[in-house]
Amino acid sequence: MDIFEKCAKATEYESGLKESGSYFFFRKLESPQDSEVVVNGKRVIMIGSNNYLGLTNHPRVKEAALKAIEKYGSGCAGSRFLNGNLEIHEELEKKLARFFRKEAALVFATGYQTNLGAIPALVGRDDVAIIDMHDHASIIDGCRLSFGEVKKYRHNDMEALERVLEKCNGKAKLIIVDGVFSMEGDMADLPAIVSLAKAYGARIMVDDAHGIGVLGKGGRGTAEHFGLENEVDLVMGTYSKSLAAIGGFIAGPSDVVNWIKHLGRSMIFSASLPPSLVASVSAALDIIEEQPELRARLWRNTHKMLKGFKALGYDTGTSETPIIPILIKDTMKTYQMCKLLFENGVFVNSVISPAVPPGRELLRTSYMATHTEEQLDKVLAAFEKVGRQLGVI
Repeated sequence: MDIFEKCAKATEYESGLKESGSYFFFRKLESPQDSEVVVNGKRVIMIGSNNYLGLTNHPRVKEAALKAIEKYGSGCAGSRFLNGNLEIHEELEKKLARFFRKEAALVFATGYQTNLGAIPALVGRDDVAIIDMHDHASIIDGCRLSFGEVKKYRHNDMEALERVLEKCNGKAKLIIVDGVFSMEGDMADLPAIVSLAKAYGARIMVDDAHGIGVLGKGGRGTAEHFGLENEVDLVMGTYSKSLAAIGGFIAGPSDVVNWIKHLGRSMIFSASLPPSLVASVSAALDIIEEQPELRARLWRNTHKMLKGFKALGYDTGTSETPIIPILIKDTMKTYQMCKLLFENGVFVNSVISPAVPPGRELLRTSYMATHTEEQLDKVLAAFEKVGRQLGVI
């Protein structure tokens, strides 16, 4: 048996999808990530990005990145643990801790690496990690790398969570949950999770990648949205959504953050975040604090699209955020819609099993503060045309 045999079979399947026009991955963008993008020479409205506040092309963010390169160069040539710890890394950590109202914060090179480093550092052999079945892949992989026991509960099912907590009584427990679930745009039932965590002596870590900059009066995410900032022990986030760059962080009690700092292998054994990205995130945080009108505009656009899709007869599931799924529940129709929408000037993401359970195939749409009314009206018109063409609505 050749270990490479499976690779050839996968390539054959990929070629078949490309020939049928149903391969919608690794599409080549030829312009900045904005409300409109150019793909293969065609200008389309982007509703498949996590650039919620539209800051990736913001002049202040770009200027901060350029100044950081001029001062520090393009990279750090090593891990923060040894030779790659710059003053701007520590300045950003202080800013993140202040913004999220925590004692300390720690910067990682990516959001994925944050979960791969923080979770194994905290969850040891006699400990239990408790996760929602819809949690992000980085949480699942972080749990796999730990030596602790991993328990899953049905998505947002608080009775199922309590049953797991009851079975783990007497053990040290960490509940790890997405604040906003990335595929269907629903939120974790954080008030109930906090209540159960208190009752059973568990700690809480919220992965708020899609909540930061979006939820809460100050844009601090899911915990602020529910008024539970003091009840959530750890906030983890990425810079690749509202914060307009790439990287990640975890914020919480200083002794816990310091523990992760010295035991998080994905940070210790990875090169540190380049100066340009650190500066970009810092500038984006300033804009989030100074310009709440961006968040207000984002929510106006979100409400418009939720109302518009429902009026057309689409199933948007339980979404209550700028991530709005269009449930198609059929793989081929999902591919067909993605293709036809692109032909009608709309970039959207097709999501099929195993990214979602079989029978929950969907088009993942997401919105930005920088989308105009005209753009959104064009999107709704395209969805009406294509939906009727394929008999989906």
